[in-house]
Amino acid sequence: MNNDIRMAFAHPAERAEASATQPCDRISLSDYVVEVEIGAFQQERGHLQRVRFNVVVEVAPQTGDIDDDVDRILSYDTITESIQIELGAERINLLETLAARVAERILSEPLAQRVFVRIEKLDRGPFSLGVEIVRAKGEVASKGQDHVQIPHPRVVFMSNAAIGSDNLKTWIDQLAADPMPLIICVGADDTPAPRSGAALAQRRIDLLAIEQNAWVLAGRDKRCMVVGTRTELDWAMKHDQICVWAPSKIVLDAVESPSAGPDDAAALCAWFAEHMEAAELLLIGDDAPQTKLPVRSVKVGTIDVV
Repeated sequence: MNNDIRMAFAHPAERAEASATQPCDRISLSDYVVEVEIGAFQQERGHLQRVRFNVVVEVAPQTGDIDDDVDRILSYDTITESIQIELGAERINLLETLAARVAERILSEPLAQRVFVRIEKLDRGPFSLGVEIVRAKGEVASKGQDHVQIPHPRVVFMSNAAIGSDNLKTWIDQLAADPMPLIICVGADDTPAPRSGAALAQRRIDLLAIEQNAWVLAGRDKRCMVVGTRTELDWAMKHDQICVWAPSKIVLDAVESPSAGPDDAAALCAWFAEHMEAAELLLIGDDAPQTKLPVRSVKVGTIDVV
């Protein structure tokens, strides 16, 4: 095996040393294994699998005596906490996504200069499958930080009676005039959805029924855009776009599944509003579910909702 090939499969610590352009200090985490639900394939949903992390962080050399003071160094806990925070934020499909988020979080530390992250799945066969990335301070996108700094939206649940009301445009006019970002949630149409004997299949059918109704609402007002991912929601809120939530991806990718199912759409909306750290939950034409958020409920015949 020539040196280039050997180095391609070497431990990140060796790769870091081989690619260094100037002397630096390093800390490393080796063979850190956790069990997590991860993966883009359907057979990976609902099952934990072992994932192994190897991480090397290059840090700025200390210019003075550290005095044996843990506050003056980059702690090993910073690496493990970065992994746990990203695993706990949401269910992730791709190792590439997880590696990038872990690297970005570590590089937010003042002392961190460059990071090598290798992640491997250990249970997909008689082998390991993995990715490795290298990121340096200043090279990572600011997307993850934007994600943290999103505004707090008003989440509005509209019943089917509200969607069909002649007041719909008036309500959206009022809500759109307020500077607070707006996300609208709906339930399924009154027409019964197809039935399946498999619980997971039924859950998807019921979530898709909600998404069909979201498109019905969007079709009634061209200002409304159906959105299903957190990234799109973050972008839309920053650009004054009115969103109608399509729940499938966020619900199915949640680390902790909502206790409310698609058949209790108002309660599912409340879970989503908490997930988005909403400033307020407003229900038009339905009773307020239990939630820790500020919540209001108005009748369909009400004209003023803001």
